[in-house]
Amino acid sequence: LTYRAAYLISTGVRPDSILALTFTNKAANEMKGRITSLVRGSSKSIWMGTFHSIFARILRTEGEQLGYGRNFTIYDTDDSLALVKNVMNGLKISLQQFNPQVIRSRISSAKNQMISAKAYNATAMDPLAERTGLVFEEYEKKLKASNAMDFDDLLLKPLEVFRKHPKILERYQYRFRYILVDE
Repeated sequence: LTYRAAYLISTGVRPDSILALTFTNKAANEMKGRITSLVRGSSKSIWMGTFHSIFARILRTEGEQLGYGRNFTIYDTDDSLALVKNVMNGLKISLQQFNPQVIRSRISSAKNQMISAKAYNATAMDPLAERTGLVFEEYEKKLKASNAMDFDDLLLKPLEVFRKHPKILERYQYRFRYILVDE
């Protein structure tokens, strides 16, 4: 990936037309350093980082299309779990009877399958799924009201922006002529 990006730049490709995605911050930082040494500073305008960091960058610019401010907060796993517990308490759902970590995990799994809170709730067939659906809906409302997104949202919300606003998608497609993904 590093050599591919350096090669592209050395053949005249504009660095700002390259999007390079990695899975870890360590890999992204190492790649930035190596590309900079190979092409002597030309890598500064490459969009390079983890999926989460690049998608957060897109959302800082485009999140207003979904009702988020540019300064939205990113909830990590602990913040997310704390919010689930808060929602469960508000809904009078027993934290002893229904494990908040299991509910948070189910919400995350649903989001990663692109299942909305409403759709999840509509298909709930057992007590745990029913409680998860209730928590999921309220969790999403509270995230939005707090101008916050969780890690799953960082991966999903750009897709929502692109689906709802094809012109924005077009702009990114035009800008990034080369998309490089680390193995």
